[in-house]
Amino acid sequence: MNMKRYFKDARADLLTYAGVIIAFLVISALKSNGMLNRSQTGLLVPICCYIVMAVSLNLTVGILGDLSLGHAGFMSVGAFSGVITAMGLMNVIPSAPMRLALAMVVGALCAAIVGFLVGIPVLRLNGDYLAIVTLAFGEIIKELITCLIVGVDSKGLHVIFNVNGSKTANDLTLLDGGRIIIKGAQGATGTKTIATFTAGFILIMITLVIVQNLVRSRHGRAIMAVRDNRIAADSVGIPVTKYKMMAFVTSASLAGAAGALFGLNYSNLAAAKFDFNTSILVLVFVVLGGLGNIWGSIIATVILYILPEALRGFSTYRMLIYAIVLIVVMLTTNNPILKNYFASLRSKFGKSREKEASAS
Repeated sequence: MNMKRYFKDARADLLTYAGVIIAFLVISALKSNGMLNRSQTGLLVPICCYIVMAVSLNLTVGILGDLSLGHAGFMSVGAFSGVITAMGLMNVIPSAPMRLALAMVVGALCAAIVGFLVGIPVLRLNGDYLAIVTLAFGEIIKELITCLIVGVDSKGLHVIFNVNGSKTANDLTLLDGGRIIIKGAQGATGTKTIATFTAGFILIMITLVIVQNLVRSRHGRAIMAVRDNRIAADSVGIPVTKYKMMAFVTSASLAGAAGALFGLNYSNLAAAKFDFNTSILVLVFVVLGGLGNIWGSIIATVILYILPEALRGFSTYRMLIYAIVLIVVMLTTNNPILKNYFASLRSKFGKSREKEASAS
């Protein structure tokens, strides 16, 4: 029975990987043949970033069972630390792909550290209290980044923490040839965009490997045990705080890597981009795709991110139609009749596959 479960999980994971690879090859072919316009091409990297965000948040909300509303804060940490890394090393590492990879690693590490620090007080809470506190921490992170003024010259990085708003970029006193990277509330300006769709695809694959292997592992089973019944898990010796922290920090680090890729896709980026609305948007992707359903998060992210652009022809009524579509989809996916119908289809498909395997 355990072996059957193992092969079933392995097949599901391989199908997820194959689906992402096929989608990447198809889109790359369309792009190389000029079948995607400039607007559509510009959506590719952000979609990759939000897929990683949705999958990573699903680890916290769906697998761990904790409602986090500050995921955009970790994305902002990764975005600005990644921009600082890539711009600061421009003269040292001329290769754009290497700087991009290093920026994503630094973004993931910085977000993991912040996630650990935030998780120390936050993960002692549950339910609505945890959601409110993560929301507050997300806003605090955004405001702290707004106070940063960062530049680089031959002597290295120069950082000013502009709390009272009296400082400007001129106070960095950069040497000739120096470069201002972050201008406080204006955010990162003049960033050299080096993010690519290929890098986004690689990041998605890495995220899927990390999340799905974690979920299938002994640690993942412990995390789900904590989700199902925290008291019971604690009573049998499972270190609840340890596993909650493991899921939370892993989720934050992946969001940081996505943020670094996102930040290096735009020449200008302000901290205000990563506000409460962004966290809610990613949460909508997760809920619509299904809690704990990784493949569902990917599909929901792609559809919901493309939908507002596809509805631009409706002008004034675009967001109204978008909201109505969201409501209809949520009502449909939670319809018990449809759920039973799709469950019966899955069972019939599984039985037919078993018959074919036994016949062969």
